[in-house]
Amino acid sequence: MIELSDTQAIILSAAAQRPEHIALPLPESLRGGAAAKVVGAMLAKGFLEEVEANMRKGEPVWRETGDGHGVTLVATDAGLAAIGIEPDTAAAPEPAPKTRTPREGTKQATLIAMLRAPDGATIEEIMAATGWQSHTVRGAMAGALKKKLGLEVTSEKVEDRGRVYKLPAA
Repeated sequence: MIELSDTQAIILSAAAQRPEHIALPLPESLRGGAAAKVVGAMLAKGFLEEVEANMRKGEPVWRETGDGHGVTLVATDAGLAAIGIEPDTAAAPEPAPKTRTPREGTKQATLIAMLRAPDGATIEEIMAATGWQSHTVRGAMAGALKKKLGLEVTSEKVEDRGRVYKLPAA
């Protein structure tokens, strides 16, 4: 049998009852350095793990990562086993994340089509086609295309044309 402190047992028991086994909030009596020490020990033993918090779902945040994201604490199968709860192996496997695809006829679809063209497109050409300002074009490439859709936008300087942006062909 695994030796757990009373505090560790309380944290794991509470996590076992929450959706997705989130270990937060910690007990009211556990604050500051004591909380960090207990959580650190539980992370080291593999009873808890840090995962990116889903802010849209309102998941509680354990700590900020410094890049605008937060992490929450989740009880692991080992943590649940330590309090006598067997992992649910009969549960359906998690569905694969949906791949985002832009709707047809949108400005984003226009942007993607222009960037996939053999000659690519300049900021000015995209501005003319979409009616967007230059900062909106750059933001769409960095945010929607790179971060959300996972597309790799490349650019190169072309003589007599300026900086040309491209996407690999689909």
